[in-house]
Amino acid sequence: MATQHTHQEHLSHVVFITAAAAVGGFLFGYDSSVINGAVVGIRNHFRVGAFEIGFVVAIALLGSALGAWMGGRLADRLGRTRSMQVAAVLFAISSIGQMLPFTVWDLGFWRIVAGFAIGMASVLGPAYIAEVAPAAYRGRLGSFQQLAIVLGIAVSQLVNYVIASRAGGNVNNLLGPLQAWQWMLGACVLPALLYLLFALVIPESPRYLIMSGRSRRAREVLAEVEGEDIDLDARVAEIQHVLRTENVPGLKDLRGPALGLLGIVWVGIVLSAFQQLVGINVIFYYSSVLWQSVGINQADSLLISFSSSIINIIGTFIAISLVDKIGRRPLLMIGSAGMAISLATAAWAFSAARLVEGTVSLPNPQGAIALVAANVFVLFFALSWGVVVWVLLGEMFPNRIRAAALGVAAGAQWIANWLITVSFPALSAWNLSLTYAAYTIFAVLSFLFVARWVRETKGRKLEEMG
Repeated sequence: MATQHTHQEHLSHVVFITAAAAVGGFLFGYDSSVINGAVVGIRNHFRVGAFEIGFVVAIALLGSALGAWMGGRLADRLGRTRSMQVAAVLFAISSIGQMLPFTVWDLGFWRIVAGFAIGMASVLGPAYIAEVAPAAYRGRLGSFQQLAIVLGIAVSQLVNYVIASRAGGNVNNLLGPLQAWQWMLGACVLPALLYLLFALVIPESPRYLIMSGRSRRAREVLAEVEGEDIDLDARVAEIQHVLRTENVPGLKDLRGPALGLLGIVWVGIVLSAFQQLVGINVIFYYSSVLWQSVGINQADSLLISFSSSIINIIGTFIAISLVDKIGRRPLLMIGSAGMAISLATAAWAFSAARLVEGTVSLPNPQGAIALVAANVFVLFFALSWGVVVWVLLGEMFPNRIRAAALGVAAGAQWIANWLITVSFPALSAWNLSLTYAAYTIFAVLSFLFVARWVRETKGRKLEEMG
């Protein structure tokens, strides 16, 4: 009985530190999607057109690609927790900068800084969680990152809706000294400070501690997260054996015969790209504009955005409950099939959009079908690709290249995200239905890719990955 109680204590401790690390994921979700509610306000305040708006929304993603690229290197040089502290400070500073811009261009600069922090968080969370989580629970604990991301998205949409409502439904109205959209962008400073606090108190990854020669502290952390009843000497020796023959991973370690990179690195890159090419972030960056483009008013479109975020959370909980039971590959394939069907349905529904007396609208039943299809798409994404890709990126790579490979894969994800985000305004203005048909094709291709190239990692120790 005492042994079971001790096991529960250790598991509770692991849950706490992984949840604390996942606050970076919350900021990732919050800061990347908060722009959804501010787009109209920025456009009206600075009197800019589609090009400038596309620039402001998408430029953060290039910063994210750079942050993801550098995040792996910083994690290996500074440590996982110290790098989290750097990311938290960047989140806080960029939030204040976005809240108080002088022009649309310096707003773009602060969004690059925020994007860099988002990119760092996209790498640091999965790497840290994978390295402290016991193998039996790693899938569920790794899912904390995506759960935090979707919570961040939902909270940002709720905060946007509340602020817009307080401003009388117009995000350009003043609330005190600032317009409503400025408060939306500045609110992120609060969770950023919470992230900094957590990053100061959670323990360093045992693998990084051993890598940096602090084996005694690594033993202490391993005892905290895996229990004192394990053979600590054997665990330390196992990690040391893996680390002994490797250097701090860099690009040269990722080289291989498959177009210049190792095959497993390409699998991570393509998985990351497909996660974005299905168009999920169109929902979270542009949904208020999307629904307004088919005849729904501003206040209702923000409420729909929040409801989609709730569905996203529900799907994430489903994934957390299944990822260690049925495995990574089956969830990905189920998600790809569901996304393909729902995206094809949305493409058909959007084809019925009509311009009536200067206003775009969707007739019934296509309007209702489009709304349901979009939310079904969000559900299938959340219960599969949203969670599983982050779990896989944290565990699929061999130890000797994990941080560097994760950085490259996450960087590819942000570049794909940027391509979708910057192209959507022009593509949707040209033909919204064909745009969603293209996302459907990517969903079908993602199913075929998983079936052919992705290996199952459920229940395997990180040291077994090769």
